[in-house]
Amino acid sequence: MVKVKKLVPASKLARKNDIRFPNESTAYRRARDKLLAKEIELRRAMEAVAVQRRALPQGGMVPEDYVFEGLGPDGKAAKVTLSELFAPRKDSLIAYSFMFPRYPKDDRPGPAEGATAQLKREDAPCPSCTAFLDSLDGAAKHIEAAGFNFVVIAAAPLDQLIAFAKDRGWEGLRLLSSGGNSFKHDYHAETAEGHQMPMMTVFHRKGKAIRHFWSSEMFWTDTDPRQDPRHAGTIEPLWNIFDLTRKGRPSRWQEQLQYE
Repeated sequence: MVKVKKLVPASKLARKNDIRFPNESTAYRRARDKLLAKEIELRRAMEAVAVQRRALPQGGMVPEDYVFEGLGPDGKAAKVTLSELFAPRKDSLIAYSFMFPRYPKDDRPGPAEGATAQLKREDAPCPSCTAFLDSLDGAAKHIEAAGFNFVVIAAAPLDQLIAFAKDRGWEGLRLLSSGGNSFKHDYHAETAEGHQMPMMTVFHRKGKAIRHFWSSEMFWTDTDPRQDPRHAGTIEPLWNIFDLTRKGRPSRWQEQLQYE
């Protein structure tokens, strides 16, 4: 049996130095130290969740080798299967389901310029997904370099996806259209009515077998009072940065495709 080292209570951890900031009060430092202990507990809880996630039993085998449409090495549209999305020696595939088209009740303005500005608002991409992908575009090359496969999947036609990526200046994201398969429906990124939903999904390959590993299921649970589902909350940089401020998350603000 592996002996697990008991952790020191967060409130009793030794400080590396006696941090003080200019002109802070004793009351501030006392409250900040209590908050620091909570932040350490949160860090530990996040690691414990990650350990529990990695220990999940094997998920279900993928029901089929889904065929997507993406850009081939020559820059032209080409068919690519789910199994082909696994590069050699990279056994994890992280897929974000992009709401393009957006949810029908989303009344935020569509793109004001570029090729996708001609789309009807209900056919335009989701501004919240777009803001999320703006940050992931920069992260994508690092994700790939660390040994993982990362793709973005939308129901919109490939030409619309590529045009929108060009308008946004995306260069790191691998974009795929699922318009010809049931992937998004099967993995709960599309409702029975065909409405698109956001979902982060991870697959694992062992040999030739590809299994579902994990999905951001919090989106499909009840939320706490005055909170959104935060289905990908721990990796969503925008709203987590807001949480660092005195004001916190703005209650009446939403991401937009463009700002004045």
